[in-house]
Amino acid sequence: MTDSPEPSGERAGYRRSAKSPRGEARRRELLDKVADELGTNGLVDFSLRRAARAAGTTHKVLLYHFDGPEDLLTQAVLQLRERRIDRAVVAAGEGDGRSLADRVHSMWPTLIGTESWVLDQAIGLAMYDAGRYADLARSASRQYLPALLSLCPEDWDEQRKTEVAELILATLRGFLIEWRTSGDAAGIEAGFAALVRALDREEQM
Repeated sequence: MTDSPEPSGERAGYRRSAKSPRGEARRRELLDKVADELGTNGLVDFSLRRAARAAGTTHKVLLYHFDGPEDLLTQAVLQLRERRIDRAVVAAGEGDGRSLADRVHSMWPTLIGTESWVLDQAIGLAMYDAGRYADLARSASRQYLPALLSLCPEDWDEQRKTEVAELILATLRGFLIEWRTSGDAAGIEAGFAALVRALDREEQM
């Protein structure tokens, strides 16, 4: 990734209005465009100038709204991940009366669908250079867990919901790695069958 931000002291006055309602709206608009570009072209060779072209602005304008290229990249990845989570939750919520296992399984096509390869790149980047990009991985758990907790039966206590949500999250991550690295659909389905049985037993307790 290229482009370095200007010294923060020189920008303090210039960025004074960035947190205003108008500034926040402009920031969201820019972020949507950059996230769209990342979803198409991925993280390789990301730079402020590339992002600026996608957003129809200049890299200086991006520096007004974001704390450099790493902050912009992180925020765009978070945006893409939120889109995927929203779609997955919708898929899981379709149809009343379904079991937790069925709802989790119905999320899978969304998890491997649009933009998934870019989000896998983000996790890889966090593992490759944890010093700079660790939050790309840490933030994934913070984003996914609330959605998984919401799928659990309402009468479960918080500890039980958390334990099951963590199990689901870890298992789905393993499936995503397997899907990305080997494409073994049959193996993943076999793993899902075991996950479904485990979740069914948990619900029947």
